[in-house]
Amino acid sequence: MSERVRNNAQFSIPDDPEASTYRFIIVAAKRARQLQNGARSFLPTTSRKPTVSSMEEVRRGLVKYEDPTRDAALAEQEARRNE
Repeated sequence: MSERVRNNAQFSIPDDPEASTYRFIIVAAKRARQLQNGARSFLPTTSRKPTVSSMEEVRRGLVKYEDPTRDAALAEQEARRNE
């Protein structure tokens, strides 16, 4: 039983208050689509499933992405601090 729990924890969505679960899913889904279309994985993996590989890549921070909403909010906070 503990082996199954440990295995499931490997594929779970990260519980990071700074990161959005929705953002994680969207980025992982887009990366999985890239892998399906022939992109090379950033990690050596034995899994043939692109969803598993993409989730691990995103979890480790290997997939770079832009979040315009977050960037705008950070810029606004910075502008308020500088006033």
